[in-house]
Amino acid sequence: MPALPETVLQFGSGRFLRAFADLFIHHGNTQGQNVGRVVIVQSTGDGRAGGLNAQQGKYHVVVRGFENGEVVDRVEACESVSRALHAGSQWNEVLELARSPHLTTILSNTTEAGFKLDDGDSPTDAVPKSFPAKLLAVLKARWEANQPPPTVVPCELIEGNAKILKDLLLKMADDWGHPDAFLGWLVRTPFLHTLVDRIVTGTPADHPLLATDPMVIVAEPFAFWALEDHPKSAFKLTHPAITRAADVTPYFLRKVRILNAAHTALLIKAKSRGFAIVRDAVNDPELGAWLWRLLSEEIVPTLEGRVDQPLRFAEQTIERFKNPFLDHKFADIALHHESKVKVRLVPTRDEYAAKFGKPAVLLNEVLG
Repeated sequence: MPALPETVLQFGSGRFLRAFADLFIHHGNTQGQNVGRVVIVQSTGDGRAGGLNAQQGKYHVVVRGFENGEVVDRVEACESVSRALHAGSQWNEVLELARSPHLTTILSNTTEAGFKLDDGDSPTDAVPKSFPAKLLAVLKARWEANQPPPTVVPCELIEGNAKILKDLLLKMADDWGHPDAFLGWLVRTPFLHTLVDRIVTGTPADHPLLATDPMVIVAEPFAFWALEDHPKSAFKLTHPAITRAADVTPYFLRKVRILNAAHTALLIKAKSRGFAIVRDAVNDPELGAWLWRLLSEEIVPTLEGRVDQPLRFAEQTIERFKNPFLDHKFADIALHHESKVKVRLVPTRDEYAAKFGKPAVLLNEVLG
């Protein structure tokens, strides 16, 4: 396959995007979609950038878990990444790519903290400090080069991520006195709301590939990417994991009320039984049956007609919980427990009672 142009600039070199968006782009390229190649920007240190460049951007994803009731343990190569840049020492190369006529898309996954400005941010910085300041500098360089707006696809797990990020950039550009013409260009730049969902666990403790590929990572088979269906989006990738929708908000609701709620409810039921790992609790005949009743009899019925295929998602959730390769600890789920209960369980209990005119017995059992 001939080398494709560099069309995607990605802020974030971590394992998630490499086992998610970058892998899907690789799939699309091998299928003839010619999405293009990805240039990754690492802002903290340069270890991952150096590791990727040493391997010409190539690495492997080990996919392990249940898929349609069967245990899978397969290896997928990923060759969509062309190179990786270190923001601190290669910022001029980042700006050079920003001006490229081939660039169509900007991806990011910088965590919720990544949406915050740095008190030291300034429009005169040789290298911007925060992610929003970096993104604004990239977009302004592109505008100054008289190039069309790219499509910005924030993959941070924040509801309303696109609007939050775009509003932040518009305010910063206005506060910094950038030209009105640039602000108008920025307003016209498509920012896509997203919801991403895949568990990526990092480098395997032991795997034959480690001898030749230290960048190898492990992910579960399940992957879901809700993308806002924007009429001006230049990001045209089609993939089984991608669902395009006019509004991705219902997919946040589905994830919080089914998957996240199941974690929190199971924690409450399992702690008195001495279970430390989610998989072990779900595989317990009594707890597993209780969890499925909770999902199918109380949680799913409150979501029918509001979200896409809630029962199917509940089935997938149970399958994901049973992943024999993933030790998901209840101790991790227990963090910020009280606030999680208020968001994940209480609204469903109240909605169930209002919708069906009777109490949600299983939810009340864990809520007390």
